[in-house]
Amino acid sequence: MTLSPDQAPDQSAIRSLVQFEEGGRRGVAALDASGAARRVEGASSTRALALEAIAAGQALAAMAQARLGGAVDLSTVRLLCPIDHEDAAHLLVAGTGLTHLGSAEGRDKMHKAAAAGELTDSMRMFLMGVEGGKPADGGIGAQPEWFYKGDGQSLIHPGEDFAMPAFAEDGGEEPEVAGIYLIDADGTPVRLGFALGNEFSDHVTERGNYLWLAHSKLRQASLGPELLLGDLPDDLRGTSRIVRNGETVWERPFLSGETNMSHRIDNLEHHHFKYGLFRRPGDIHVHFFGTATLSFSDGFATQEGDVFEVEAAPFILPVRNGLRRAADEGQTRVKVL
Repeated sequence: MTLSPDQAPDQSAIRSLVQFEEGGRRGVAALDASGAARRVEGASSTRALALEAIAAGQALAAMAQARLGGAVDLSTVRLLCPIDHEDAAHLLVAGTGLTHLGSAEGRDKMHKAAAAGELTDSMRMFLMGVEGGKPADGGIGAQPEWFYKGDGQSLIHPGEDFAMPAFAEDGGEEPEVAGIYLIDADGTPVRLGFALGNEFSDHVTERGNYLWLAHSKLRQASLGPELLLGDLPDDLRGTSRIVRNGETVWERPFLSGETNMSHRIDNLEHHHFKYGLFRRPGDIHVHFFGTATLSFSDGFATQEGDVFEVEAAPFILPVRNGLRRAADEGQTRVKVL
């Protein structure tokens, strides 16, 4: 079927933004639906561009569109995280779990210490979301599980390796979508867009005791290069795989978007930003929305040298990171003053 000109999608419209470094200088590029990239003139970071858009009362895409310059060959530049902050302490990485349909199954397998026939705490939390995460009146729904991952230092750039701590029991992938937010001068969270990511975790530690969830989440995380502007598709479908020595050794489809979730995204946003300390002007928040797909749930064990790959349309660029184990720093000693 041939679309008429007024029905055809606008291939030139900006779909996403990327941050890059070239010759020691940073820049921002805008991608259209074909993946073609053009420089956003006068922008050295996504955050700076967003602050300008907020001050001008303009949409981020419109601000970028008005300043498009020459083409950028993304294969010749170093791609960076799609968002960062010059002071890493002012970027918070957090997330919510048990938010996707089917996400309780893998977690429940880890926590079968509960008496036979009784629901585990994980299953109870999941069912709270199924029953109350999308209230019909559009109001505030059930609060989800929440966890903290770190500040801006915990985000690794595209293509970099995850550094699994020497004390870690496991280094496993979690293919997810993350919301990217900037707190404006009035303390209002502003969603800039979405990024595809890998919310890397230690599932063996978590399996040992669900109260160690906090420890298992204090790991690095990665984002794909793209900041997807506008709304997230309701039914997002992608693939998560692990490559070892050049061969795919594990692969599964993964789903996200509200069709596949037990919570509305705005409900997850409310239960994060309802806390005043998360509404500090100028701060950046990267908030992972959860997943139902883990290689660990299939009994797969990762190894140093493995490469994690996550891809999903409408994101054009994949998330790709290797795995290594960091040097053993020994026992941490505290000085007495």
